[in-house]
Amino acid sequence: MQPSAVTDLAHTHARPVHWLATATAMAAVVAAAGLLQPGAATATSAGGPHAAPAPATAPAPDARTATYPLACGGAASTVAQQARGDLDGDGHPETVAVAHCEAGSGTPPSGVYVLTRGTGAGARVVATLVEPAEQKNVAELAVRDGAVTATLLGYSSPDVPSCCPDERERVEWHWKGGAFVRTALAEPVAM
Repeated sequence: MQPSAVTDLAHTHARPVHWLATATAMAAVVAAAGLLQPGAATATSAGGPHAAPAPATAPAPDARTATYPLACGGAASTVAQQARGDLDGDGHPETVAVAHCEAGSGTPPSGVYVLTRGTGAGARVVATLVEPAEQKNVAELAVRDGAVTATLLGYSSPDVPSCCPDERERVEWHWKGGAFVRTALAEPVAM
């Protein structure tokens, strides 16, 4: 008989203990790989083709969804103007709304309110910049660079008809120290 060219491979037969040892080793490798994950990715300002997009912020609240602290005596209220922007620097835009009671005739006084997102899709009043009791109307409203600016129209006496305000004031509000601070602005000089 001629000896076989192939060596005896009896020691290569898998036994259950071999399978168990292999499975244990593989489980240890998978567990170690799970523990040695890299840190969470963060976006940088470097940009580039693989830069992560900035997180989306919720849109500014819709002024029509808020309930305003107006005493309208059963009449409805209406939003006359609104402007949007981040007023407190938290990255979430607020809405500034001019609202007043609906009137059949005349010009009812306005309130100026700051709104944030409420529960659901509604808006919530968080600050009152102008009370309707001040008897003012708002001709212009804007939000720029974190500031609210407005042109307020008023009356020098109760004898002035509500159609024709005879006082005009430009004002601005900034968020400072946890509250809105009002300052008067100089009127532009007509040439």
